[in-house]
Amino acid sequence: MPAGSNAKRERQYEHIKESAEKRGSSEKRAKEIAARTVNMERARSGESATASKTSTGDRKSASQRGGERSHSGSQGPTKDQLYAEAKKRGVEGRSSMNKQELKKALGR
Repeated sequence: MPAGSNAKRERQYEHIKESAEKRGSSEKRAKEIAARTVNMERARSGESATASKTSTGDRKSASQRGGERSHSGSQGPTKDQLYAEAKKRGVEGRSSMNKQELKKALGR
């Protein structure tokens, strides 16, 4: 962990590292993912001396985003993901919609 980190960030780092290892990342890659994530969160909350635009420019923090980017991939969310969201929102006629129609119904 970087100098100046606190107990909360230490716990966050360990949690992220362990989660990445459980998903199959090597220990080295898991440490990198954890360090980058914690450093970005520190930059967002003003805990670091310097911060890049990419660290502070995103509207949602990683914890708020909840893996949206990692699950959506380059083509965006899958039809199943869109269907599940439509079901959650109570969109009428969702069972007969294709991916593009589901996107439109959900306002994407």
